[in-house]
Amino acid sequence: MQDFSIGCNGRGVRHLEPATLEEQFRMLRDSKVFDHFDRMPQPGEEADYLRLANKYGVPVRTGLWSYTAGRDEGLLEHNLRISKEAGGEFHNIMLYARNAQGMVVSDEEIVAFYSHAWNLGQKIGIAIGMEVHIYMWSEDLRRVTPIANRIRAAGMPFNFVLDHSHALLKLDNPEEQDVVGIRADVESGRFVIDPYEPGNVLDEWIKQNMVHWLQIRPVSPDGPKNVWDLKENGHYGRACQYPFKRPLPGEWHSQWVAWRVEPCKEVVRRMLAHHYMTPGSPLRYVTTDMIDMPDYGGGARYSLFEQNIAIAQWFKKTAAEIKQEIAASAQTTSSPTTLIPSVS
Repeated sequence: MQDFSIGCNGRGVRHLEPATLEEQFRMLRDSKVFDHFDRMPQPGEEADYLRLANKYGVPVRTGLWSYTAGRDEGLLEHNLRISKEAGGEFHNIMLYARNAQGMVVSDEEIVAFYSHAWNLGQKIGIAIGMEVHIYMWSEDLRRVTPIANRIRAAGMPFNFVLDHSHALLKLDNPEEQDVVGIRADVESGRFVIDPYEPGNVLDEWIKQNMVHWLQIRPVSPDGPKNVWDLKENGHYGRACQYPFKRPLPGEWHSQWVAWRVEPCKEVVRRMLAHHYMTPGSPLRYVTTDMIDMPDYGGGARYSLFEQNIAIAQWFKKTAAEIKQEIAASAQTTSSPTTLIPSVS
């Protein structure tokens, strides 16, 4: 099974103050835990990304951009080309929940946009995928598997970017469930988010063997909003980020409790177990995503980069433990794929 390339989201390569692009590349190199920079070359800085990637030995392998169906098909091709030129291997397509006419994007429009991206990626030589994410079509978690099935039926693989935080954000949080109208389904048990309950949607996605890229950012069940960053609409940022390790006194606006990080860790463990027990698992990229936007860690007084380093260190240790446990089990049982490793 191939190793992962571990990257850090560019919005999280900073301590309290923003870092220059060169400082970001230097920080990534000096951390000794990251293999690549997760950041699409920003407009006007494309040459700088390639130059600094070569200077510091930190390639730019993954990146993302947000798109609107019916408007941004040309922009997509441009972004794929500049990503490829900078050494990019995988482009994450964030497709908004509404199209250019302001209507909820239809299944047909999502499949068409994906097909357009897939064909461009094949021509340009860069992989593409879609992510589960707030504000995007996939924020309604119920849509992911049906869309994946439609894309596969059209003769393409569905390359999935799993950011478990955007699913767990809605765990035990009726306000977040109401954003996309899933509250009744959750309360009735027709749709299950809780990773500790049978039939949950995260296990469903993992078992489809479609995750190419895993993003790691803790959130908490019914977590606190980001009261240190007021958005333009006058609302506090959504609860999309919970510190991975305990902040020092005064570094965060809420009480930090260790168990609240456990659901996120559990999903990562299950993803790793699936990967190591499944021949042909497509998982290749892992990124840490403690970032600075209002819905995340905007205004935080803890170091975003130190949190990202802590996640990467934990991930590497956990991956090694799970891989070792599965290998050991394979020597003592004729059915190693039935084992679910228990790693704390």
